[in-house]
Amino acid sequence: MSSRPSTRFMASLFLLLFYSLADSFADLPSQFQAQQELTNINKSAILPTCPCRRAATLLEMKVMDLMIHSRSLAPSKNGNECPKNITEASQIRHGLTLLDADFFNDIKVLEIAKGAKEFNIPIIRANRKLVASINGGLHNPSPLVFNPEWSKEQSQGKASRFNHPSASGIQRPNNEEDIAFMSVLELGELIKKKQITSEELTGIFLKRLRRYNPVLESVVSYTEDLAYQQAKEADKLLSQGVHLGPLHGIPYGLKDIISVPLYKTTWGSTTFKNQVLNIEAWVYKRLKSAGAVLVAKLVTGSLAYDDIWFGGRTRNPWNIEEFSTGSSAGPAACTSAGMIPFAIGSETAGSITYPASRCGVTALRPTFGSVGRTGVMSLSESLDKLGPFCRNAADCAVILDVIRGKDPDDLSSRDIPFGDPFSVDITKLTVGYLDDADMEVVHVLESKGVKVVPFKMNYTVDSIQGILNFTMDVDVLAHFDEWQRSGKDDDYEAQDQWPIELRRARVVSAVDYLQAQRARGKLIQEVKENFNVDAFIGNATDWERVCMGNLVGLPVIVVPTGFKNIPNPPPTGTHRRTTVNTGIYAPPNHDHIALALAMAYQSATNHHKQRPPIDDLGPNDTIANPPTVPIPPRRLHM
Repeated sequence: MSSRPSTRFMASLFLLLFYSLADSFADLPSQFQAQQELTNINKSAILPTCPCRRAATLLEMKVMDLMIHSRSLAPSKNGNECPKNITEASQIRHGLTLLDADFFNDIKVLEIAKGAKEFNIPIIRANRKLVASINGGLHNPSPLVFNPEWSKEQSQGKASRFNHPSASGIQRPNNEEDIAFMSVLELGELIKKKQITSEELTGIFLKRLRRYNPVLESVVSYTEDLAYQQAKEADKLLSQGVHLGPLHGIPYGLKDIISVPLYKTTWGSTTFKNQVLNIEAWVYKRLKSAGAVLVAKLVTGSLAYDDIWFGGRTRNPWNIEEFSTGSSAGPAACTSAGMIPFAIGSETAGSITYPASRCGVTALRPTFGSVGRTGVMSLSESLDKLGPFCRNAADCAVILDVIRGKDPDDLSSRDIPFGDPFSVDITKLTVGYLDDADMEVVHVLESKGVKVVPFKMNYTVDSIQGILNFTMDVDVLAHFDEWQRSGKDDDYEAQDQWPIELRRARVVSAVDYLQAQRARGKLIQEVKENFNVDAFIGNATDWERVCMGNLVGLPVIVVPTGFKNIPNPPPTGTHRRTTVNTGIYAPPNHDHIALALAMAYQSATNHHKQRPPIDDLGPNDTIANPPTVPIPPRRLHM
């Protein structure tokens, strides 16, 4: 065998140097790994055993690789196009890593870029122009509708009204403080029996709203003129023998994502704080037709996220050193403090359960679709729910009965034929209790004849919080696309909230959003199969459970169950307390079961009747402003 390199070897070496030195391949990146792997297949099987010939063959293969890349990237005559393509492919690949989609070779990457520019972006811009120029999701809802119904046969027939009891024998208290903490049913009886007028009652609650709002920061705007107008109308109807039901003449408040004509609907945001929407929300129309009197628009966290809004941060009446948590901050705080008899709040991911638990009030997160949302700022069309904050479970049932039903402009709303919670025979129910259930509730219900059993909610889906985040954040961004694109997120009250989340949502692909919905469907099926009791009792603020319940559409009622000492109380003592509570959960469309169980528990206890110590914190107990107690990091409470 000759020791001199063969002619074939020299020719290959020349070609290799030529291609290696060419400008078009001066810095050939690793993006050609896919093609290299193809040409490397079975190399060992075709390589000669002779060292020189083996080296020549290897070099020839290298040349072939380079020629393949040269043809694939089609360099221009001046030799500058190929580096440009390589750079572009590299840049796009970096973007694709944010979508976990950097598995394409350079050819496909450039095809993606070309298709996106020529096809996708024009469609994206056309759609955005059609439906996304106005923020808040008030118009053009998605036709893709979530229905939490578990039964294969859709509920038929029109829902009948609840047969609520009357609070017979109620007498008007001597002082306004006692009046302020009466239940809706009790106040309704006073009005019906003409022991108090709606106008007088309205004045009492407006006075309390103005008195305590400077401390609690829970009211956005007073609807005083409208309130007195509605109250006078209620009194006039009653004088004519017309009684509209248990809410006739009863004052209340609305979370300020619910629009009322002629009054600001600020969404709690600096950006929208002067916004007036000429829309009459469906839930407001329902309450107005029942004779209820709107006295105030109550605080929502900015764009319905937590308790920070453009006017401050809402406090907890039971411990004003704390904040209320959750975006239904105003409804919870005002109901707790006796500033209103009831309020309407909303929940997407914890904004009924969290503030109700913190502020010690009874509140219902109803089955998804129970209450129409026309005229309400939208976060997520498959997660948003409206529900009542009240003194007790019976009031929650009364309010739900008024506001539920099919909203013709809300595709997700349904006329659900709930059973009557006031007629449920709880002795025929089997109720599970989780490891974190309040055992007092379990024992009280057991003493009333309910069969109680240990229970565990099992499912295999382990990405519940991520599913909720994908679902909610992408939906929110669709409703506030213009807000982000115009840079208004820079003015947001808490930069660690929506601004960060919605920037992240910008790079959630449609494919991955739909995969999250498929995982959500798997979760729903597994929860349905595991829900083998009529209801279960458990912590209402467990974050995993909050996410699960909202994704599945489960109703839950939050029930106060007691109090405990605040952390690090003043040495001289304090009347401030930390509230204790639990949740009673039911399957979708079975809100009446959860309500009946909560009413049974509250008939034997008085935790829900206690009053927060806003006027009397205790001897020598003062609150620093800002508070000295560290507030735990915020979590998604919408």
